[in-house]
Amino acid sequence: MNILASLMLAATLQSPPAGPDIAGADAVLDRFHQAAARADGEAYFSLFTPSGRFVGTDAAEQWSVEEFRAYAEPYFSRRRGWTYIPQEREVRLSPVACQCVATFDEVLSNDSYGLVRGSGTLIRGGDGWKIEHYVLSFTVPNDKARAVVAVIKAD
Repeated sequence: MNILASLMLAATLQSPPAGPDIAGADAVLDRFHQAAARADGEAYFSLFTPSGRFVGTDAAEQWSVEEFRAYAEPYFSRRRGWTYIPQEREVRLSPVACQCVATFDEVLSNDSYGLVRGSGTLIRGGDGWKIEHYVLSFTVPNDKARAVVAVIKAD
């Protein structure tokens, strides 16, 4: 195989074409954020795989689905959800033959936190795409990072 053909094959594997598979994964993330905004815990947690994980903005927030449900349900039961509005999102299918794994990263806006980032992994099974791993993080401009780290260290 010549170098050009190898590069074209590598590019194809790294960037699968958008289509129904991408749209389905993208729609799950939209439903995830909509359910949180409506404080609909049943819909929200149904979008995770049974082994799913949620990693929040605090270093201690590394939860299984059941741990995260225990944290969130008191808020949801009082109809207090959280609203994160997608501003940008990229979903990529894995290059494996089944194309049953997708990774994503998204920029979200939130009234309290401004712009934040969500990233993670979705798995496609018999019941469609589910969230296996979701990470919510603050975006910190590089020129402000030292000041943010200093505040954290001072605590």
